[in-house]
Amino acid sequence: MDFNLMLDALEGVAREKGVPIETILDALANAFVSAYKRTPGAAEEARVTIDVDSGEITVYGQELDEDGNVVREWVDTPEDFGRIAVQTAKQVITQRLRDAKREQVFDLYDGREGDLVTGIVQSSDHRYAMLDLGNAEAIMPGSERIPYERLERGNRIKAYILEVRGEGKGPQIVVSRSHPEFIRSLFELEVPELVDGDVEIRAIAREPGHRTKIAVVSHDPNVDPVGACVGARGSRVRQVVNELRGEKVDIVEWREDTRAFISEALSPARVKEVRLDEDEKVATVIVPDHQLSLAIGKEGQNARLAARLTGYKIDIRSESQDLGLEVDEETGLPIAVDSEETAQVGAVGSEADVEGGAEEGVAGPLADSIDTAADAADEIAGDPETPGVGASETAADAPEESEVADPNAGDAADEGTEQEYEDVDAPDGEEDPTV
Repeated sequence: MDFNLMLDALEGVAREKGVPIETILDALANAFVSAYKRTPGAAEEARVTIDVDSGEITVYGQELDEDGNVVREWVDTPEDFGRIAVQTAKQVITQRLRDAKREQVFDLYDGREGDLVTGIVQSSDHRYAMLDLGNAEAIMPGSERIPYERLERGNRIKAYILEVRGEGKGPQIVVSRSHPEFIRSLFELEVPELVDGDVEIRAIAREPGHRTKIAVVSHDPNVDPVGACVGARGSRVRQVVNELRGEKVDIVEWREDTRAFISEALSPARVKEVRLDEDEKVATVIVPDHQLSLAIGKEGQNARLAARLTGYKIDIRSESQDLGLEVDEETGLPIAVDSEETAQVGAVGSEADVEGGAEEGVAGPLADSIDTAADAADEIAGDPETPGVGASETAADAPEESEVADPNAGDAADEGTEQEYEDVDAPDGEEDPTV
């Protein structure tokens, strides 16, 4: 065996695999020990030395005591290891190279939990997806994938390192795309202010594949936290959304005042009032009627994410519900009532209308229309000073007052009617007076 040629080959393998040559030589020595023990008459224990300069290989047989200490050692190098020895050495070297590679990968990724990596999809099914990270492979379980996302072979994607396991078969790198911290890593990649510490992401609430809310705060008075994350014309947040395959991202400003923070968290809906129960961690939120569905969101998604973001249980009510009015369950708008109930309860319109009629219990424009109708009825009745008379009552009294004013008017009408019937039976030849 030409040791120099073998050493050159081993150095080439070391460069290709990225493993030190000393590790390969140690594996080679262990391979020769295994091959030696397969030869007839071999000692139970042995060690092998390799002289790198001369290429000489020496096998030492050993005798150990009960405590495992070497009590005798002698040179026992076989003249020729033979075909079995070479084959055994090849298998052992291959295995040791594989183990050395795994140890190197584990050392490279150990402690990198929370980092963002880029990989190429090698395979994907409902159980897991395998990613090629270049110098290692990563596994993405089905529970860590974005729902309904299609990962086809060859796609280049980013992922969040969730865990690095040092198992017997080698290190296992577990990555995720559904974890909330994946959003933080994507924004740190696009927003330099987050890396510098001028802007901080305080809270993240996410429903993977659908919608995400993040709360940001600025530690520099000259930096707008929301604007820094959105970027010029939305360029920064657009990059994040593209990586998430269109998942919606809401960026709100974190505030010290809990009421203000809850109002921000429910954006894009506008909030009129927030009532807090600090002991129960419950917030009752009042919104305008037309903002109720927007505040709740599709299937309650907006309210649910806002609750996770703030840490409060949120109960959303419209203004009509807060006033005790009957509302439509689907739209949240007040159900129309008759005129008498409207006059007593009042109509819920814009905020200005409610405030304008708050003292009298009737909305401003509605109160004006009722007063105008009452005044008109009083004028028709001839008694403008009589309060509380409705238009229907005045119209009913009008004929009686006309009879009192002109008692002959009714008789004249009756005479005209009787005359008309009498003309029908007039004798022939006489002239019809009604013509």
